[in-house]
Amino acid sequence: MTTWTFAPEPYDSPVAAALWRAYYTEVSDRWYLLHEGHRTDPAELEREIKARTGAELTPPRGELLVARYAGEPAGSAGVRLLTPDTAELTRVFLYEHTRGRGGAAPLVRAAEEAARALGARRMILDTRTDLIEARALYARLGYIETERHNEDPYAEHWFTKDLTPASAAAAAPARSRTARR
Repeated sequence: MTTWTFAPEPYDSPVAAALWRAYYTEVSDRWYLLHEGHRTDPAELEREIKARTGAELTPPRGELLVARYAGEPAGSAGVRLLTPDTAELTRVFLYEHTRGRGGAAPLVRAAEEAARALGARRMILDTRTDLIEARALYARLGYIETERHNEDPYAEHWFTKDLTPASAAAAAPARSRTARR
């Protein structure tokens, strides 16, 4: 039985930087392949990776979590406060070779715990239509699709979830920061 763990990580650590590069490359290439039939231009990829540092994912207004599978970096999830009681879930990602091993749901739950620790009572997120797996995960975890809440030109679906204690109590058995699979 292999163990998943989830722990805070500085956004600018080598591990976080590698995960951000892998995440951004995958979602950008996926969009370009779907809509324009080619991968992301390397210059654009480098520019966007450098422009979106993740500095907003630092305490006291945010946090970046790194998922590890069998002790090795496997993915990430970030939260940042938009208002004192609303956090945004971002950068949810698992390396392809670790997908299907039970890490995605506990990673999102660990991000929800981090958001609660920051004072959030609600989590919001956005995603795209082609990210079918992500949309299914969020729905399975109790996120409800809502109206647009930002102007991101690539966002096509917006979700929210109540993180208040009554809502959290219903999910309590599955909220451990360590999961086994």
